[in-house]
Amino acid sequence: MNKKLLLQLISLFLITQMLGLYTGYSLISFEVEREGIVNDNPDDPINSIGLFIYILVFTGILLLILKFYKGDLLFIAMESILVFLTSLIVFGFLIPEKYGLIALILPIALVLSRLIFRKNLLLRNLASVLAAAGAGALIGYNFGIIPVSLFLVILSGYDIIAVFYTKHMVTLAKGITKKNLAFTFALPTQNHQFELGTGDMVIPLVFGVSVLTETTKHFVLSFALISPIIVLWGSLVGLILTIHYSSQNVGKALPALPLQTVIMFLMLGLCIAMNVF
Repeated sequence: MNKKLLLQLISLFLITQMLGLYTGYSLISFEVEREGIVNDNPDDPINSIGLFIYILVFTGILLLILKFYKGDLLFIAMESILVFLTSLIVFGFLIPEKYGLIALILPIALVLSRLIFRKNLLLRNLASVLAAAGAGALIGYNFGIIPVSLFLVILSGYDIIAVFYTKHMVTLAKGITKKNLAFTFALPTQNHQFELGTGDMVIPLVFGVSVLTETTKHFVLSFALISPIIVLWGSLVGLILTIHYSSQNVGKALPALPLQTVIMFLMLGLCIAMNVF
């Protein structure tokens, strides 16, 4: 793999996961009320089905919009709302409460910057990092280990079907990339610009924060962080292997989540064996 590509991938992954874990731990510390998708029980597996259905519906809507709507305004509005809300969550915990106004100003400034400097890849990646960190932490905090594990299995199977068989995920990825939206990470190299979907960062974080929520029930923070960190390192290995394959076969789409999921499950098993979960 190109060294520049590898460095960008690792940097973006680590920054996103660290921000997400911090946000997730903040949600735990403040004892924010946990809510599922279908009902208020975060440990009910039915919530996994509900979240998957939401993803299917949202994906279908995006595909229809891409097919029949040729403008950019609607997509820019969707991105702006998503980036504002998710970055507000992250900044809300990063910045002390007495500086709450700054926590509101920064998301607004980020959205405005994206509107003004649409072609700036650094700003786009920054928006993607904050969106992934905020969304992943919030979802992971509200889902127990069993529902999240079930969700990962279902989504991995869907990812394989959507990339290799129906290929609608490839169509969606190409459409979003052309719109230059903060729904993907830009990884430019000298010969090619790779695009990585935010889902490949969000979903591992969802699992990591769910693991953290569970381990904080039994360990102090220093030990509670061991399991989610091990799990997320496993996810990074899966992601690197997938991107390495893609970099050697430019133009051939490959879903990252299935391999990430397998390795994360193995790492969680290792954590259980080590008595740190």
